[in-house]
Amino acid sequence: MTQSVTFDDVWKMFQETDRQFQEMVREERERRAELDRGFEETRLMFQETDLKFKETDLKFKETDLKFKETDVKFKEIAQRFKETDRLIGRLGGRLGEFVEGLVAPACRTLFAERGIPVHKVSQRVEADLPGNRHIEIDIFVVNTDTVSLVEVKSKLTIEDVREHLERLSEFKEFFREYADKRVIGAVAGMVVEDNVVRFAVRSGLFVIVQSGDSVRMANEESFVPRSW
Repeated sequence: MTQSVTFDDVWKMFQETDRQFQEMVREERERRAELDRGFEETRLMFQETDLKFKETDLKFKETDLKFKETDVKFKEIAQRFKETDRLIGRLGGRLGEFVEGLVAPACRTLFAERGIPVHKVSQRVEADLPGNRHIEIDIFVVNTDTVSLVEVKSKLTIEDVREHLERLSEFKEFFREYADKRVIGAVAGMVVEDNVVRFAVRSGLFVIVQSGDSVRMANEESFVPRSW
């Protein structure tokens, strides 16, 4: 039986990734500081006697060894960054699935509360047109006279909102069977900054945000969505 992923699980994964990244940065700063101290010692040794020149030569060899060790460390860090990028990529995919799984079942209630009854909720609806044109709708909400296109992101940005507005404007080209229906839009995210909420609302979209273990509409009760 597949164990469900909770919001706390996802948040802990975010925190662990950030902790590993900060640890790598701290180790690198310490290594750089150590090299700087080694170079300063070398500069002072050049000002001493012939005997010190011999000691300087030894220091150069030690410094060369440190450079080689540092090069190895840099390669290790580069490998860690690649692994971190891979983990973040996997985490991003899981987050997207997690948020969609949270938003989709809540759409019936959220839209019904705004006077928009829901007959059907579908996820990952896609269509193609000639010229390599493609559209993908994260959550597709349908009733008798209205369809709602919901774009879902783990962290919603203004650019995501702009892309969804373009998607809404093109929708009826891809889905001619809904040409006689009113089309409205919504965006959702686990992390949505206030300026993004304001931009989306001004653009005529519903905004669904995380609230505890569930989600809610961020729009005022008097909000009237834009129709396409």
